[in-house]
This record gives sequence, C-alpha cells and structure tokens, in this order.
Amino acid sequence: MERPTTNAAAATPADRPAGGHPAFLPSDVDPTVFDEDFLRRLERLAVLVRRPVRGGLKGGRRSVKRGQSVEFADYRDYSLGDDLRQLDWNVYARLEKLLVKLFIEEEDLTVALLVDGSASMAHGAPDKLVFAKRAAAALGYVALAAEDRVVLASLAGRTSRRRAALRGSGRAFRLLAELSAIQPAAGPTDLVAACRHALAQVTGRGVIVLVSDLLDPGAERALRDLAGTGSEVIVLHVLAPDEVTPTLEGDLRLVDAETGATVDVTLDLAARERYTDRVEAWRNELATLAAKRRIAYVPLTSDLPLADLVFAELRRRRVVG
Repeated sequence: MERPTTNAAAATPADRPAGGHPAFLPSDVDPTVFDEDFLRRLERLAVLVRRPVRGGLKGGRRSVKRGQSVEFADYRDYSLGDDLRQLDWNVYARLEKLLVKLFIEEEDLTVALLVDGSASMAHGAPDKLVFAKRAAAALGYVALAAEDRVVLASLAGRTSRRRAALRGSGRAFRLLAELSAIQPAAGPTDLVAACRHALAQVTGRGVIVLVSDLLDPGAERALRDLAGTGSEVIVLHVLAPDEVTPTLEGDLRLVDAETGATVDVTLDLAARERYTDRVEAWRNELATLAAKRRIAYVPLTSDLPLADLVFAELRRRRVVG
C-alpha cells in the first residue's frame, strides 16, 4: 500500500525524557551532560544476535571460528604440525587416539547504525530525528561498552555519509558528537539508494540498525536489501504521535517536506479514522514483511521516553538483553 501522507512541519524537541534525568542524547546540547546511572544500566546490556558472528578483532562474541578461549567446543583428529599442548592426553590414555581440543573463538561484532536524515524526520513533537539520535546513541553506547565495533552513517539524498567507526566505551563522546552533526537533508531522500550506499561501506556481517520513519515509496525494497546482507537487521520505525493519531481538522493544504508537493484535504472525524486505520495497516504490512525476512521490526512514536525504549520495548522484543 502507499505510505500515509502527513504535514511534515518541524517542531522543537524536548530536552528531557520522562523520569527527570538529564537527556542522554545529541540534540544541540552539550554531549557531556548525561545521567551516569543511566549509562551504568546501559553497560549491563548487549545487542542480542541469533547466531555466531564473524568479526575482525578479539571481543566478547561467540565466533563461527575455533580458537583460544576457556570455553570448550569440540575435538578433531591430530594433524602433523598441531600444537602438542592442545592434545587431550586423558582421551589418549583411554582411547589411544590423538585428539586436539577446540575452543570457542570470541570476536567483536560490528553494529552499523543507519540514521535516516531525510527532511521528513524533522517533523514531530518531539522531533523524529532527535528521537532517532537518542536511540542510536543508546544502542551505540551498549555496543561500545560490550567492546563491539560501531559504524555510524547518516542517510540523505541518494547517498550515506559514514561518520564514525568506533570501538571501546571511551569513544562514546565521539559517537555523540557525530550524531549531533546529523541535520535534516534538503530535498528528497531515496531510502533504497542511500541504504545501498551505506551497505557498500560496511564490511562483513554483524548487526544493522536502521532508524527511520520509512516514509519513502521504496521502504519495503530497502528492508529487503538490508535482510539480503545476511546480517542481523533491526528496524526502529519512528513516527511522530500526530502521524499515528492526527489532530488536524478542517480544510487543509498539506505540503510534502521533501518534494514540496501539496495536497488539499478535508479532515473530519471520519477522515481521521480512515487515516488511522491506514497507518495501522501499513505498519502491519511492514511487520509481516519483517517477520518473513527475519528482521526485528519495532514500531515506535517519538514521544516514547528513552529509558522505556531501551529497558522495556527493546528488551521485550529481544533486541538487547
């Protein structure tokens, strides 16, 4: 079905999420201001993956390879040149057979954060782009604290801008600064082309997190492309509250924030109900596609407090744990 149309006027973001603690987010505020207790809670989490990973550096993730660690994996027959220290002499004493012990190799995971910087993301109260930055900052910090590698890219136009490739919790401030620099694009954004450009800059398989309003005719194609990489894919589908439940009424002219195209509408109670049903059907179609492609699809609104997003919604959906 076609995407819902909405008036994409920008709104001023709130500086604090519910709960009263300083906002851990990049939104034109000092990135050094955040709640230490909130960060400590993030450090106890990890981005969940369903299968072993193939990373590049030593880390805390179970790899598809065998190597050195404390966790036993299997045996294999001894071959000339193998390290004699890896022979299991107890097995040899029982079976008179030389077997080499194999252990789980642990590697780091690459978490690619793709933040939609299209013009439509500037809409909402709170602003959808600010919400996307908050979500990416939280997930990025979780990954950095777990010694995973974090790659950040912003999507705009037909391309993406790779802003960071970071590892280690000490790079959290760099991540915040890079997120702060993302601003809404001018003109239309081709989500499919921008995602493909971003994927071309990410090597190996890991976790791909797309944070977007998906208000693009090619949104489903973009999700299929992401799933085709073989990586774990997480889609945070962010809409403003008034994009889900509109409050406008009367005779209106809506302007597309990216193309400038206009449409004249009359919004009464019946029209708003039809619109709400259409949005729900659209989300359900995306959820069905995501389930078929083994994508973790998380529908959200930009007024959801950051703590509720991370510690409730994302844990419930097994994105972090």
